Amino acid sequence: MLKNMKGNLILLLTALIWGTAFVAQSDGMNYVGPYTFNATRTILAAIVLIPVAAGFKLFEKRSGNSKPVDIKTTLIGGALCGIVLAVASSLQQIGIVSTTAGKAGFITALYVIIVPIIGLILGTKQPKKIWLCVLLAIAGFYLLCIKDDFTLSAGDGFVLACAACFALHITVIDRFLSKGADALLMACVQFWAAGLVMIIPMFVFETPSIEGVYNARLSILFTGIMSSAIAYTLQIIGQRYTTPTLATLIMSLESVFAALAGWLLLGENLSLKELFGCALVFAAVISAQVDFKSLSRKQEAGSRK
Repeated sequence: MLKNMKGNLILLLTALIWGTAFVAQSDGMNYVGPYTFNATRTILAAIVLIPVAAGFKLFEKRSGNSKPVDIKTTLIGGALCGIVLAVASSLQQIGIVSTTAGKAGFITALYVIIVPIIGLILGTKQPKKIWLCVLLAIAGFYLLCIKDDFTLSAGDGFVLACAACFALHITVIDRFLSKGADALLMACVQFWAAGLVMIIPMFVFETPSIEGVYNARLSILFTGIMSSAIAYTLQIIGQRYTTPTLATLIMSLESVFAALAGWLLLGENLSLKELFGCALVFAAVISAQVDFKSLSRKQEAGSRK
């Protein structure tokens, strides 16, 4: 129970960091391209994680809590996570160029619906209510993103694709952790893999400059250290103590933090239609994770006492 609480609190902190990071990501696009931004912040995260990982391993060894590490599984898991993370982060950063931080946060939260769908494809049985939640989320997404002329903005589409990739990222993490991968080392490997992958499109599609990176330094530092090195590592550590389904529920709160951060720091406003869309998406996110039958049984048991 205490381990589950520990994991849940870690993932809640992760959601808070990610939600506020949408503001920094949006600001960074004023100075550099999306690939340059992601490549520099991801490599920064990889560099920062080297002493962090070494420090944790030294602490575990001295405290007697050191466990044998499955190096092969950790390296393969980290590499695959890095590739998926590179694709997801790129899609999200490209999308943020033409949509708001608040909307990007809510659309990204759709991964909480996609995760159980991936589980179904992989052979994990899903409750019937999940399909109702999918329809509810689609309705919310329509109100949030579809224009009056029934068009979807390019930015919204990129962020939706990013949500699917993040759902795959969560699934890959869970699979390799269950096979004995080391959480911290896998996080370190994933950032080196993601950073190296994103360097390629950075030079192919953009013309990075030292001046641009310097001007975006505050956004890159925040997202590189806090959103990438710290938050993604917290995600991997937190997922050790809980299930993928509950993890996605908690981390989906980044959408709420993103909307609040966009409102407080960027002055972004959502129309009544868009607010209602946000409410439907969030309702779908919550409903997908709540076991109503279990709650009903507990209430009946309580009423008999």
